[in-house]
Amino acid sequence: MSELTHAVPLPGPGEDTTDASTRQRVLQLVAGEGPITAADLAARLDLTPAAIRRHLGVLETAAQIAVHDGIGHGPARRGRPAKRYVVTALGQSALSQRYAEIATDALRFLADTVGTEAVERFAAQRVAELEARLAPRVEGAAGVDVAGRVELLADALSDDGYAATARTVPGLHAVQLCQGHCPVQHVAHEFPQLCDAETRAFSRLLGVHVQRLATLAGGGHVCTTNIPVAQPPPAADVAPTTNPPVLAPEGTNA
Repeated sequence: MSELTHAVPLPGPGEDTTDASTRQRVLQLVAGEGPITAADLAARLDLTPAAIRRHLGVLETAAQIAVHDGIGHGPARRGRPAKRYVVTALGQSALSQRYAEIATDALRFLADTVGTEAVERFAAQRVAELEARLAPRVEGAAGVDVAGRVELLADALSDDGYAATARTVPGLHAVQLCQGHCPVQHVAHEFPQLCDAETRAFSRLLGVHVQRLATLAGGGHVCTTNIPVAQPPPAADVAPTTNPPVLAPEGTNA
């Protein structure tokens, strides 16, 4: 299961970060005011009925909100009663900002009491689980070159919630794997061992040496990994440094 199960859903096709921010506000309002109807949410957030239904649909699909099955508030009305939404346990987890703090405290305690090697072993074990999920997608395509494996890895990472893309670098024999989301970003800011272990896993999956250029934890806008996909062409012949023998002009005797 992806480590992003508890995260507020990322923007979908055709959406932007504003949609994700609005969805966060919807979830917060349902948590604070629920059970609440779609009409009340639309009025509070100044959204159209279609827009609020779209956001509620995404959150309901992610199991972060659910229709309240209790008796609604207020006087009974004719016809089918309006659905009233409440936040689920997964939704509460998505709203919590304490998990990163607790995880950082736990790793700090581990480092202080056992040593940094214990943190490295933890990072390796954690990434091994991710690698096991990704390996069938990347290694199962026989005959695919490195660039193709990077594409497969990016797709697998995206399905796991990392919002990954593979981007060709113009003029270079390399592809950059870019990850727009990291579930341990705040923890990795203090413990880069998590990023290092992930980089080594990518190298094993792709079968080449890779280089991490930037991370979200380090302040980058994406995690960027540079991956060589072909050997550079051989360098042009260089003239010898010693002077070649001087040949007599054609048709003469030297």
